[in-house]
Amino acid sequence: MELGQLEAFIEAARRGNFRQAAEALFISQPSLSARISLLERELGERLFERLGRGVRLTPAGELFLPYAERALETLRQGLEALAAARRAAAGTLQVGCARVIGTYVMPEILTAFRRRYPQVEVHIRTGRSSEILQLVVDQTIHIGLARALNHPLVWTQRLYDEEIVLVTHPAHPFARAGIATIQQVAEEPLILYDRGSSYFVLIEQVCHEAGIIPRVEMVLDSVEATKRMVERGLGISFLPRSSIRDEIKARRLTVIDLADGHRVFLPTAVMVRRAPSYPTAVLAFLDVLSETYGVESGLRPD
Repeated sequence: MELGQLEAFIEAARRGNFRQAAEALFISQPSLSARISLLERELGERLFERLGRGVRLTPAGELFLPYAERALETLRQGLEALAAARRAAAGTLQVGCARVIGTYVMPEILTAFRRRYPQVEVHIRTGRSSEILQLVVDQTIHIGLARALNHPLVWTQRLYDEEIVLVTHPAHPFARAGIATIQQVAEEPLILYDRGSSYFVLIEQVCHEAGIIPRVEMVLDSVEATKRMVERGLGISFLPRSSIRDEIKARRLTVIDLADGHRVFLPTAVMVRRAPSYPTAVLAFLDVLSETYGVESGLRPD
């Protein structure tokens, strides 16, 4: 059973005339008649009664018509899905992300996306979360990944919570105990990353809420530099868990639990400028994010 046979049958049923149906499908009348004859032969049933100036459905044809219409509609939807996938497989996608996300999270996401859509050129820009939000608002980028920020022109959807953990050199006294109080942390030289970053602001907030003033001895411009200092025993730090996987596995850093139930999380979200419609590549990238982070309903801007 072929698509052309179903199209010929449905069009003839609608018009009650083979000639008019053939004209509507831009084929000759003999070609349309041949398609319907082949369909009747395959089904083992006559579908039309041939009248003098037209045709009408037989009981078998009336029974088969709604199924043929549903089958044709399903096939057309499948063709549209394939066309959409082809459109998504070409073009350029502008993505912005916070620096830590760009370094430690984006490679995995980008690998999954390019495996499915290899012809899409993905351009990445990094910056602070507030800068990424502004790039989304200005429509400089299609998609932003950063800490969860809200703006009336932007659709923001939480993806995951990044845990900020206390890390030390494996020989540090905290490492032997495996746990430290926030008051003990205040007595240690603290190395932090980027005074204007979300992480710095969050750690300051936690210390303020605990009523302590940390001994901040170094403020560096990168997570990598911060890790190297801690590895050499020059201080302790709070870092995103996603940024220290290799160092923990190699036992160059140790994660220390905070007593009194202190746990620090930074909500991480995807941001898209609100619009009546979106490029297919944007929706495809959101699908990959949905699968990566287990958002069952799928990510779709409202």
